[in-house]
Amino acid sequence: MTSRIDRIRIRILARTAALLPARADLAEMRRDPRRDLLAGLTVAVVALPLALGFGVSSGLGAEAGLATAVVAGALAALFGGSNLQVSGPTGAMTVVLVPIVGEYGPTGVLTVGLIAGVMLVALAALKAGRYMRYIPAPVVEGFTLGIACVIGLQQVPSALGVPRPEGDRVLVVTWRAIGEFVRSPNWIALGFAVVVAAVMLAGARWRPTVPFSLLAVAAAAVVAQAGGLDAAKPIGELPSGLPAPSLSFLDVGSLGTLMVPAVAVAALAALESLLSASVADGMTVGQQYDPDRELFGQGLANIAAPLFGGVPATGAIARTAVNVRTGATSRLAALTHAAVLAVIVFAAAPLVAKIPLAALAGVLLATAIRMVEVGSLKAMAKATRADALILVLTAVATLVLDLVYAVVIGLAVAGALALRAVAQQARFDQVPLDRGDHSAEEHALLAEHIVAYRIDGPLFFAAAHRFLLELTDVADVRVVVLRMSRVSTMDATGALVLKDAVEKLRRRGIVVLASGIRPGQHRVLDSVGALDLLRHGGGEYATTPEAIRAAREHLETAGVVPVPSAPSARKPGESHEETLR
Repeated sequence: MTSRIDRIRIRILARTAALLPARADLAEMRRDPRRDLLAGLTVAVVALPLALGFGVSSGLGAEAGLATAVVAGALAALFGGSNLQVSGPTGAMTVVLVPIVGEYGPTGVLTVGLIAGVMLVALAALKAGRYMRYIPAPVVEGFTLGIACVIGLQQVPSALGVPRPEGDRVLVVTWRAIGEFVRSPNWIALGFAVVVAAVMLAGARWRPTVPFSLLAVAAAAVVAQAGGLDAAKPIGELPSGLPAPSLSFLDVGSLGTLMVPAVAVAALAALESLLSASVADGMTVGQQYDPDRELFGQGLANIAAPLFGGVPATGAIARTAVNVRTGATSRLAALTHAAVLAVIVFAAAPLVAKIPLAALAGVLLATAIRMVEVGSLKAMAKATRADALILVLTAVATLVLDLVYAVVIGLAVAGALALRAVAQQARFDQVPLDRGDHSAEEHALLAEHIVAYRIDGPLFFAAAHRFLLELTDVADVRVVVLRMSRVSTMDATGALVLKDAVEKLRRRGIVVLASGIRPGQHRVLDSVGALDLLRHGGGEYATTPEAIRAAREHLETAGVVPVPSAPSARKPGESHEETLR
């Protein structure tokens, strides 16, 4: 008993050690610190307006976005599974948080983030990270396209300079905001949003490494203050520093009702973080992230961020891409990004408070546009009709429903189409009998009474009933030989359908013989009683020639074909046992 407990303890300690930072991480940070420090500074400059914008869009305010970028960014960098990942508030998470804020309020969002963090740590302990790689590319592309559309539409009220209308659905809110703008236009706010977005998009093409988002936002703040433009509403007062950690927001009585949104937040955090880490690996050579460690780091980040008033965080694809492109080689870059943002929070809060909301809306509009990879969408749409359908359905579901439903719908449709494609690969073909030792006359006589079918591919629920219809529709013969060596897989439905077909043939007086059943398929056939039916009603044979000989013996016993007086000589090359197995 003691030894068993010791083994369990050792496994737990080993699993925990595998999720914690290692000496190799510290060695990586020492390799080229200057390069990482410069990359981290660049990412912080890019991340500042995004953190402010996503904080405002979430409904908790710009300070929540900054707190998330600092706290979650540091912890995810230290404990995460990628050397290059940059974490913080993201547009995709904002899309999920807006309805949660509307229903449960800011304290509900903080509680959801804490619960989601615990869920992510549990997923890491269960080694669930590896399964995220099975998400089809069209689902990811459709998901990204839908998120980009939602982020863009969310910015319409701020970009138009109107109060955010009532409503949870982004399309409804956008339509009401446009109506309000038509009744009372705010051209100054619209001008700030359009100019900032245009500067970002043009600047990204001209000088990708220059932080045009920060330059445009700073210029907008200067113009708004210098011109006394009251229509360009600023962010408002920000606290000069992070609040003290607190659990005062936690309402134990509401935990049950918040579990469903917490699952949605955890699922999105896992999905977006692992996708972002995978993108970072693809942009470099020699980098390989650990998916379970990444979930662990994101879990700790989401547990800690709400304590400081931050919103749930994920790995940020845009900031991670900037990190890689500016030469980051280790976690030091992401840690530097969080440290620089912390300095800004403590030292420059009054200046940040003067940034117009419309300017931040322009930053996020440009970000949404840059999220859409037109080349990838075209390639996916041209690949197959199924890929195009999955992409469109996922994008529309993201826009009309929510992100979790969109991913579930995309995965369900992709799975159904994949099953359909696999089922279509299953074939049920009649094959000619081997001549063997028979003369032409004997062979022709046997062929009148014996028919052989070869089953190719999977015999499972998606293809089984077509097999049943074809098999029970055979002509009036005495013996059916089923060649099953090429059955790639079989489930209980396939075995039941096979049993049903054999029973129907036997009721017609037809003997069914099977050959080449693989050892792995005996269990499923035996579980439904099909194996006994085959063995007792006809026979199971290792090879097709053996089954054909047994079929002839049955016909001889029944007096259908004459018993040969002597075996005929076999000609060289006429036996095809290997191909008939």
